[in-house]
Order: sequence, then structure tokens, then C-alpha cells
Amino acid sequence: MEFSTHNQKEINISGTSLVGSIQCSFAQLKKVFGEPSKGDGYKTDAEWEIEFKDGTIATIYNYKDGKNYCGSKGIAKTKLTDWHIGSFDIRAVSYIKKELGF
Repeated sequence: MEFSTHNQKEINISGTSLVGSIQCSFAQLKKVFGEPSKGDGYKTDAEWEIEFKDGTIATIYNYKDGKNYCGSKGIAKTKLTDWHIGSFDIRAVSYIKKELGF
């Protein structure tokens, strides 16, 4: 399925919420979805904003396990493997997994 990311256009993610999770490397996500945004600078360290061709909006982000939230005890964003998926629609989880080859 075709998609656009925050690197290509502005995507309104306001109001999205947790619909699932995925385990994969930062490198895998970067390869498929490009460079992440910096997240919120507090609870997240990296975030991808995605809009699929059918209009489904998704976010992929870490939550409260990185350096922003945990300081020196936090995991470097390039070493993170547990990611949250936010959306308005549960289908976003299967779309993201398909793009990653899961």
C-alpha cells in the first residue's frame, strides 16, 4: 500500500491514540519510513507520522523508555525495539506490519 510520511507532507495526528505495538529495530523503521521526527522531547524520543493511501493515519513511537524520559538510564533511540502504534483505526497496525514485512 502506498503511504506518505511527515518527511513528505504535514500529517494531522492530533487525537490519535494507542491501537497496537510492534517489535523491530530502529534501523528497520528508518529504512521503510525514513527519518523520524524527534518526538515530543519528553515521553518519546522518535516518532513517525504516516498517512496511507486510503487515508488511514498512523504514528509509530517509543514511550517512556528512552533518554528523554529516563535520562541516562533510558535506551538510546537507535537501540529501541519496542514501539507503540497510534491511530484512529486499528487497521493501521496491519498496514504498518505489512510495510515492514511482518
